[in-house]
Amino acid sequence: MRIIRGVSSGREWFGRLHDDGRTTLLEGELFGELRDSGRSVTVDKMLAPLEPRDILCIGLNYRKHAAEGGVEPPQHPVLFMKNSGSVQNPGDPIVLPRRLRSDQVDYECELAVVIGRRCHNVSRADALGYVLGYTCANDVSARDWQRNGGGGQWCRGKTFATFCPLGPALVTTDEIPDPNTLAIRTIVNDRTLQDWNTNDMIFDVPTLIEFLSASMILNPGTVILTGTPHGVGFARKPPVFLQPGDSVTVEIEGIGRLTNPVVEEA
Repeated sequence: MRIIRGVSSGREWFGRLHDDGRTTLLEGELFGELRDSGRSVTVDKMLAPLEPRDILCIGLNYRKHAAEGGVEPPQHPVLFMKNSGSVQNPGDPIVLPRRLRSDQVDYECELAVVIGRRCHNVSRADALGYVLGYTCANDVSARDWQRNGGGGQWCRGKTFATFCPLGPALVTTDEIPDPNTLAIRTIVNDRTLQDWNTNDMIFDVPTLIEFLSASMILNPGTVILTGTPHGVGFARKPPVFLQPGDSVTVEIEGIGRLTNPVVEEA
């Protein structure tokens, strides 16, 4: 099932997106039981498919991305976090920071994993049974703050407002039995800058869930960003950073296209 979240006449709802483009209203709870009412709903505005409980992010998780950065593949997953205030809706703008100015804002297409039930000390073999579904994410990154302004931590450069677009749909696991066989790409304006496959992950999705749940609790609504492939802006020669007026699309096979314009902070 393809689950979307939207607003119509001021009311927020979850809906099922059908292959023919129709949306029908879902009843129940996202992390409980959702039932298709069969009643059609008009989408006035699309929202991110959920409000995350936590956003856990994995760095340097594609072999070719680690290589383009000139670093050895890590021995364990590299963990950092974004706050919930960084989430942005499909179609709404990525805002380039100006209060804490950055002129090196980068794109990163990522597969996002949504945990559906309490997850603690799970094995790799059982890990996918704790997943509700998958969506597209853009791990927008201010490289200057990430490298030089965060005291050695990545969070400052990764968690500005609007730096975590999610969507357009949350696709349940029955439609994506293997999350590590998906084409993934980033398109800036009309130029494809990342184009690879999730099979290049150093740590695949079950391994990430096993690692993150070890001696740690992942609650329903936890979103895991699983890393980005090669082709990011800072590694290009010359570098390519986002500019006002750009349009950024993250596209993942079986999930869809997440597009956001780029503007400056007022």
